[in-house]
Amino acid sequence: MMPSIPQLLIVLVIVVLIFGAKRLRNLGGDLGSAVKGFKDAVKEPAAENSDEPEKIEGATVVENVAEKSADAVKDKKEA
Repeated sequence: MMPSIPQLLIVLVIVVLIFGAKRLRNLGGDLGSAVKGFKDAVKEPAAENSDEPEKIEGATVVENVAEKSADAVKDKKEA
């Protein structure tokens, strides 16, 4: 049995009174972001199967630290 329009409006008013319009707006935005993220993840399954290693943002930091450490060791040996 499908609820009628007046019944849906009554339920909507009760939900707004309980949660508040701002909280429902935030909930809607969070739900929309989650759906968008899910769709993006589903669209890019080929990236997971590629043979190329993924670039990690922190990797450049680790590489820079390794280079500086190697330079420091080299300078220490020369001194």
